[in-house]
Amino acid sequence: MLEASRHWRSEGLAIGLVPTMGALHAGHLSLIEEARRENPIVVVSIFVNPIQFGPGEDFSRYPRDPARDAVLLARVGITAVYRPAVDLMYPPGSSTRVHVSGVADLLEGTARPGHFDGVATVVSKLFTVVQPDQAYFGQKDAQQVAVVKRLARDLDFPVRIRVCSTVREADGLALSSRNAFLSPEEREAAVCLSSALRLAAEAYAKGERRPDQLRNSLRARLDAEPLARVEYADIVDPETFSTPGSLAVVAVRIGRTRLIDNHDLSESFPG
Repeated sequence: MLEASRHWRSEGLAIGLVPTMGALHAGHLSLIEEARRENPIVVVSIFVNPIQFGPGEDFSRYPRDPARDAVLLARVGITAVYRPAVDLMYPPGSSTRVHVSGVADLLEGTARPGHFDGVATVVSKLFTVVQPDQAYFGQKDAQQVAVVKRLARDLDFPVRIRVCSTVREADGLALSSRNAFLSPEEREAAVCLSSALRLAAEAYAKGERRPDQLRNSLRARLDAEPLARVEYADIVDPETFSTPGSLAVVAVRIGRTRLIDNHDLSESFPG
């Protein structure tokens, strides 16, 4: 991978990187489409990163479908797929981890200790070997985006972080590889996340700015769904994830599946 990247750069070709964990869906494909529009070289990485999963999380059952991924990627015409093995990324004895202070310590950082250390470490390694000019991330993982932006800035990675809009189903549910775990009943219940965000956005549009009231609006809709177990629902600053702010963020368990979503309340909810 590094040899190929050096060759492309020597020819003056810009490289776009789309980091994924596979199990590709329309959300990933939208990132790839944007990368193809802006770069002559597009690399898609596929790596289910073990160090961003905590004890008891779903690393072993995380959806993997390499054959389907290969078919989808062949259709969109990217330049290369980077699919490193775990022992290549983390050789025996590997112990270095990258920690981004502040933004990585809140919400998801509290709910999933060590998660963002795993994200920051693998992204650092991908940036080093792929050497992208631009890297593409989805807004659905808003806190991850904030962590990666801070990482790139603080460590002087010469990479522009491009953030692309969340892709949603017709009923508003944000696309996620984990949606495959939902039963039909759970899939129906999962719409409570986007419904809660929509209600908060409508309240904001009518002039509501009190964080407590906006937070209550989120919780009321989520708590009304019997299958939902709310981990957090808050209104934060999109860059620091401290409060107050305009970004509504939610994390909810539907059955055994943990889902997250977010929306900037200063913008109308799509659909």
